[in-house]
Amino acid sequence: MSRGGRHAYAALSVFAAGALVLTGCSKGGSDASDNNKKDQENAKRQQSSIKFGDAADSTGPATAVAGAKSGGTMEVLQRDSFAHLDPGQIYVSDEMALSQLIHRGLTGYKATSTDGKQHEVVGDLATDSGTTTDGGKTWKYTLKDGIKFDNGTPITSKDVRQTFERLFAPFINQGPTYIQQWLADASGADYRKLLPDGPYKGKHLASNVLETPDDKTVVFKFKSPHPDLPYALAMAGYSVVSQKGDTKEKYDKSPVTTGPYKIQSFKSGKSMVLVKNTNWDPKSDPIRSQYVDQWDFTFNQQFEQSTKALLADSGADQTGISLSNQVDAGNLSNVLKDPKMKSRTISGYQPYVGQMNINMSKPELKDIKVREAIAYALPVTPFVRAFGGTDAMEVAGGLLSPTVSGYDPNFDPFGKKKKPAGDPAKAKKLLEEAGKLNMKLTFGYINTPEGQQYSTAMAAGLKKAGFDVQRQEIPAETYYDQVSKLDNNYDIFHTAWGADWPSASTVLPPLYDGRLIADGSQNYSQVNDEHVNSEIDRINKITDPVKSAAAWEKLDQYLLTKVVNVVPTAYYKQIQIAGSKVGGFVYDDVIGGVDPRRLFIK
Repeated sequence: MSRGGRHAYAALSVFAAGALVLTGCSKGGSDASDNNKKDQENAKRQQSSIKFGDAADSTGPATAVAGAKSGGTMEVLQRDSFAHLDPGQIYVSDEMALSQLIHRGLTGYKATSTDGKQHEVVGDLATDSGTTTDGGKTWKYTLKDGIKFDNGTPITSKDVRQTFERLFAPFINQGPTYIQQWLADASGADYRKLLPDGPYKGKHLASNVLETPDDKTVVFKFKSPHPDLPYALAMAGYSVVSQKGDTKEKYDKSPVTTGPYKIQSFKSGKSMVLVKNTNWDPKSDPIRSQYVDQWDFTFNQQFEQSTKALLADSGADQTGISLSNQVDAGNLSNVLKDPKMKSRTISGYQPYVGQMNINMSKPELKDIKVREAIAYALPVTPFVRAFGGTDAMEVAGGLLSPTVSGYDPNFDPFGKKKKPAGDPAKAKKLLEEAGKLNMKLTFGYINTPEGQQYSTAMAAGLKKAGFDVQRQEIPAETYYDQVSKLDNNYDIFHTAWGADWPSASTVLPPLYDGRLIADGSQNYSQVNDEHVNSEIDRINKITDPVKSAAAWEKLDQYLLTKVVNVVPTAYYKQIQIAGSKVGGFVYDDVIGGVDPRRLFIK
């Protein structure tokens, strides 16, 4: 699993891509209360589960953006160049954002509100979000009429077959692996055994795994039910690749595209230019618009640089945005205080939730009263403050992000929303009842300025409750390697996780399924609870996304009230700005940033 991804090493990607840069900037008197209220209201709306759309929902063109005009060049200031353009290798958020403009898959997310907070999964290149008659074991997709690659060749089921078969080849090693594992009915890297060379030596997936009976029809056949397939297919990593244009490794720098834009030039580490794809048919696309004529990307723009340029708002910067850069910590409070910046500012949640893991493999932590004492004692204020204060993060109640279906804004088992500084008195009482006053607690922390800052203050809070806390630093570059070792030295340590799609099926199973405990696994707390394991199996088979969301939230509550193996810390947020001549500037909760599909030049 890619370390940059939203999934396995999501926290690393957040720390590397954003939160670490919000160093030591506390709220600083910024007037963010309106912003926070708005975010919370939007999050409540997100609770209603995302529906799977039918043929009518999947028909283009996309809903017109109010006031939109065609024409002009959009400047894009990015810190990081794109390491991968091949859909099969895409699993980091900046490449995912770019893919909204250049790639299309069988399904995709259509925003159903103008504020980017409500969505449905619809057919993108397919006529609908998929049909299953056996609870999610077999899924049928029909391709739309008239869909083409940017070179004018029609998109057929042969291209879809190539798209999935090539994912088994060894050179594809950075993207998501869900569908490959489902097709192979295998876990870990064992899925590759199904088609070790991909389609490149003449072998193909059997028709009882993936069937393409004609040019328009694709049928996925799984041994177990996978009701989440429409979500998974909407990931950038499963966008369609051209069979005739597949240049294997070289495809990563020069892919054939299907979206409203194609790549005119790409100089890695320097620049990229996108121009209109004249073979893209808006009538087939319910998701994207094509207002801007050209996109000019410049890389190596640090957050401070891009913020400064967009705030200055002169020349090309007036039509400037960033897909991924956020407002730097030094300017955050000024941006939020300035009434003139309100129309040029967007904010919202990212799919990440921070959590303090309690290592269940340690004998001294087997007592639930000790774990509850940690949970009540732990102050989360220092963590939020270290990453920029409440403008950049919100105190978490549960394990599900506000971007995930089933999120309950009122669930707060340890009272962190009311008492983010912790409740040392309640914790001390629990510790006394357990007979463990002055118990030693080894706190492993990431050796970054932020890690130093929050771990020192969090340790002080735990000491107030009667713990003898020993902090132990872990180098940032090996942090996740260290904490995912079965036999590690740490009683508590912090990680973060981002949902791969807006379902808790991409959060609770990978983190808390006891059958996945192994070196390098993401079950960091090493929890193995029979009820949790059996509920994961049961809920994974629920085909109704609304019922599934409610069941996952119930399991979230069980974990935090009956098991107490982690303490949620914060929901990650992002604030971005644009030049004054940028229209259609909206934060999209599924993308976790600006939605490039609606942008236009005023």
